[in-house]
Order: sequence, then structure tokens, then C-alpha cells
Amino acid sequence: MFESVRARLTLWYMGILALLLLTFSAGVYTVLYRNFLERADSVLRNVNSAIISILETELSENGLDELAARDTVKALNFPAYTIEIFDGTGELLAERPAGSHSIIGSRDWRSIPEGQTRVVTIATLNKVGDPRRVAITHVKLPPMEREYGILVSRSLSPLLGELAADRWILLIAVPLGALVAGAAGWFLARKSLAPVLAMSRQAHRIGVENLDERLAVENPRDELGRLAGTFNELLSRLSGAFQIQRRFMADASHELRTPISVVRTTAGVMLSKEHRSEEEYRGAVAIIESQARRLTRIVEDMLRLARADSGQFVLQSRPFQMDEMLLESVQAAVVLAGQKEIRVAIDDIPEAPFFGDEELLRQMVMNLLDNAVKYTPERGQVRVSLERSNGTYRVRVADNGKGIPAEAQPHIFDRFFRVDPGRARADAGWNAAQGAGAGLGLAIARWIAEIHGGTLDLEASGPGGSTFLATLPAGIAPPGPSRPAGPA
Repeated sequence: MFESVRARLTLWYMGILALLLLTFSAGVYTVLYRNFLERADSVLRNVNSAIISILETELSENGLDELAARDTVKALNFPAYTIEIFDGTGELLAERPAGSHSIIGSRDWRSIPEGQTRVVTIATLNKVGDPRRVAITHVKLPPMEREYGILVSRSLSPLLGELAADRWILLIAVPLGALVAGAAGWFLARKSLAPVLAMSRQAHRIGVENLDERLAVENPRDELGRLAGTFNELLSRLSGAFQIQRRFMADASHELRTPISVVRTTAGVMLSKEHRSEEEYRGAVAIIESQARRLTRIVEDMLRLARADSGQFVLQSRPFQMDEMLLESVQAAVVLAGQKEIRVAIDDIPEAPFFGDEELLRQMVMNLLDNAVKYTPERGQVRVSLERSNGTYRVRVADNGKGIPAEAQPHIFDRFFRVDPGRARADAGWNAAQGAGAGLGLAIARWIAEIHGGTLDLEASGPGGSTFLATLPAGIAPPGPSRPAGPA
């Protein structure tokens, strides 16, 4: 039961409310008690004042202490009060009703400063459990300027009876109020948490097979609505990630299956006949070696992208000259492009000091050159340029191929995307030397540009060819943190 949020909220609500009610009740009871005492003390003081006034008058008329005291108590008729008058020697002069002295006894009134009254609570001498409130006054009256002690008391039992009734009311009202509040709190908690339970049931039904489902949002402006909205956004991100993962796995499986199938078929054909010529064996081994290179390249690219996506890739940054790196990359591309008699040219480039991972940037440039040479017809041309503008380096790689179709341009940086798979297989000489592309080169190239704080975009593409533009920050400032490559 206590594992339920609803039960805990109700108990907390009841506990806090009960504490507040107890505190309030204690405060009310204290105020009532003080008010009762203050009213009782006020009456006692008024009676004392009346006794003093009458006693002073009686003394001025006959001058006898005892006679004046008796006449004074006779003149006052307060059935609920006891009155005692003492002379300066402590002798009892008069009392009312008779036997009052046996109820409260004599008190040390001489210790009270003259002309002052002290009010105290005492226990009665002849009745247990009947406390009394006593006002004790020490006065000196004319004409003889003698000292007198006046004691006036009343029982506190009626007062305590009223307070006891009030106390019982409070003692009953506090737990009753807590129970009523608990029931109301339980109802409110159940009503308030009902959407949470509904969302929980909905979320429990959502799995990998139905990630397109979303939680119902009754009021998007309240806290529960914002929670449901946040959860729906999380489901959207998870759905997108799963789709990318499924597509990635499907594309990877397809790309890996092709070279493996070629290797198995070639080996099966060669083993189907007992004796073959050396030329046949060499041709089969060349095919297997070519497909093995393709497999190696695909696996290495996939591993690099996986490390990038997980944020575990660490740049090996250092200062280097970007212009020298471009010249070396162009020289390597010239050798590869010679098979198709493609001319690879580079414009005059300025000195370009840079701080970054030289090997990664070299791979970015080689991927762009590889892509340009692959889709450039025989005896075509690939051109590389470098310029510095507004604190950035702009590296362009342009070819004069057929261009990229408009509908394919938004997807060329997606993983395993190829503009025309059949076109890549058409040139057997190039594929034999390089291995057919897997559609990861441009995705990796863009990731390399992004982790160095730059961008890689398709600047232009048409019947006259395509131009890719890599923009990198100039200077030797350290690049930013690694970021995932591609659409993931």
C-alpha cells in the first residue's frame, strides 16, 4: 500500500493537516484558558476593590476593626466567592461564607507590597480536585493607618468544565477533520493521478513493433500534459533512431552480402572442377582479393562511424600545412585516375596552416576525390582548389561528370546511399582497382568536416558536373568535440 504514490500523498496530506489542526487547537485552547483566567482575575480584583472601599467607609464610621470587617462582608453577597479579612497581626476578622478559612486557609499576604494585589491558583484544603483562584491584597487604611489582608477566591471548576468541553470538541474535531481530509485527499490524488496511470498503461503497451503510437495529451499546458508531450518527443526520437538503425543494418547486410556472395561463388566455381589452369586460379584469386579489399573498407568505415556515433572517437590533432596535404592527396588521386585517363588538376593555393587531425582530413579529401573520379567519364577532368576567406578555408573538389539528379541531392550524405548503383558497377576497371563503393564515403567526409568545426555541402550539381565545398575554420585553434556523423 505504501508503495503507491496515491497512498503516500494521502498520508502526507493527512499528517500535515493533523499537525496544523493540533497546533491550531493548542493555540485556541491556550487563548481560551488565558481569556477565562483574565476575566476571572478581573472580577476578583473588582470584588477586592469593593471590599476595600466598603471597609474603609466602615472604619471611618465606627473605628473598630472586627465590627467594620463583619459589616463589610455582610454588605457583599457573592455566593460563588469566599471573602476573608485579616488584621495586621494575621488574626481573622471576618469571613464569608462561614468556614471559608477552612477552604483556602491563611496566606502570606504581608510579603505583597502595600497597595498591590496578587492573584494565584491554589488547591483547596477540604476538597481534592477543586482548584481556586485567589486574589490577595495588602492594604493600609485610615483613620488608624492599620494594615489589612484581604483574600477573595472563587472555584475554577466551572471554568475548567467549560475548557474540558472545548477540549473534547477539539480532540474530536482534529481526528475527524484529518479523516475527512484524508478521504478528500485520496479522492483528489486518485483523480489527479488517473492520467498518470493511463499514460503508464499506454506506455506499457508501446514496444519496438508499435513505436509510432503516442500517449494521449488531454491538456498540453499543465504538468501532466507537458510530461506526456516530453514522452511523446522521446518516442519520436527513439522511433527515428530505430528506423535509422534498421535501415543501417539492412543496408550493411546488403553491402556485405554482395562481396561475400562473389567470394563464395568464385570459390565454388573454382572448386567445381578438379584441375584448372594457373591463369584461371590467378583470376579467381584476383576477384577474391578485390572483394576482400571492399569488405575491409566497408567494415573499417562502419567501425569508424560507430565510434563517432558513440562519442568515443578521439581526434589526433596537431599543427600541419593543409596546402601540402592537398598536394599529396592530388598526387595520389592522379595515379588512381590514370586508369580512366582522367586529368586531376589543382589551382594555385596559398599557404594554409591548420590545427586538426591530418589523417582524417586527408581521408575527407581522398573520399571527395574518389567520388569525383568514380563518376567522371573517361578523359574527363577533376579540379581541386583552396582559398581563404573571412577566417575560413574553402576546399572545392569539382568534376565534369553527369551531375547528381535533383531528387537524390538531399540524400547523398546518407549512409549507404548511392546515386546510381548500376553506374558504379559499369566501370569494371575502376571497381577492380578500388572496390565498388558502399555509400559511406560522403557520410564519413561530412563527419570529418563537422568534428573540425566546419561543414561539407554539395555546392552545385548539373549536367556539367558536381562541386563539393568543404568549409573549415582558419587558424590553429583546437577544434570542437567529436559529433556523430550523418543523419544519426
